[in-house]
Amino acid sequence: MEYSIVIEGLTKSFGEFTAVDDLSIDVKRNRFVGFLGPNGAGKTTTLKILTNLLSATSGSAYLDGIDVTREPKKALMNVGCVVETPEFYPFFTPRETLQYLGRIRGMSKADIDIRTKEVLEQVQMEKWAEIRMGKFSKGMKQRIAIAQAIMHDPPIILLDEPSSGLDPRGTVEMRDTLQYLKKIGYTIFMSSHMLNEVMDLCDEAAIISNGKLIRHDTLEGLINESKTRKLQIKILKNVDETTAKKFGDIPTVSNVKISSENTMIFDLEGGGEEMADLVDDVRSMGLRLVSLSDFGSPLENLYMSLIKETK
Repeated sequence: MEYSIVIEGLTKSFGEFTAVDDLSIDVKRNRFVGFLGPNGAGKTTTLKILTNLLSATSGSAYLDGIDVTREPKKALMNVGCVVETPEFYPFFTPRETLQYLGRIRGMSKADIDIRTKEVLEQVQMEKWAEIRMGKFSKGMKQRIAIAQAIMHDPPIILLDEPSSGLDPRGTVEMRDTLQYLKKIGYTIFMSSHMLNEVMDLCDEAAIISNGKLIRHDTLEGLINESKTRKLQIKILKNVDETTAKKFGDIPTVSNVKISSENTMIFDLEGGGEEMADLVDDVRSMGLRLVSLSDFGSPLENLYMSLIKETK
């Protein structure tokens, strides 16, 4: 089967409010797909439908070819998931927690023992295996949540903003864990509103706004689609309003903002040729160029323009 996850016309309404609106997404096997969108876009609602925590108003969602809206127990047998903030019994250790959850899943004692050791190593928590979890930070609990999701070695992993609320160290550790899972070859569908996280980890991104899918492509395809770049230019003299206005009159330049005494941030329409023309224009204005660089990533610029269009 080419696709691990197939979402067809999925809709979820709460009274007059539609949280997910005729959503269709296909996720190929062994791909890491970022499910991007602002808060309230419908990401968590979609994942809750995929994990049978909510019922869809209409539409279908297939996990390894099984419709989770019709056969949820069968569809979720080979799926691991972390949806929203995980909570564990504070007096259990990670080893006890995983063994308990393994028994619930019907795993044999031998498999539970083997997998408990393996997954704790995979999420870099083996040194904490016998410590009660009530003492753990949020980042440590998140890694145990990933461990329980992969305990039964499922082909599909569903994650709902796994780095949300983590401190910088916890965020780095979580990304290291997810990079490892990607390397192993799981199919991962991860909701996020953190563009740098998606850039670092994912093969593809599906962008959602107001419950509707607005783009789904490889990261390379999305970046190539972005025709507008946000740039930062630094010149050798102080920038005043007159200089900024004159700079903004260049045909390919828009949205000029003065960010410091000698720096402007602006949008440039076009690619390499337009960038070269811009340098010539700056020199013809009598300005001495110190630096010209991207401000933010091309994916961020595309994302912001797409989200703005749907408001």
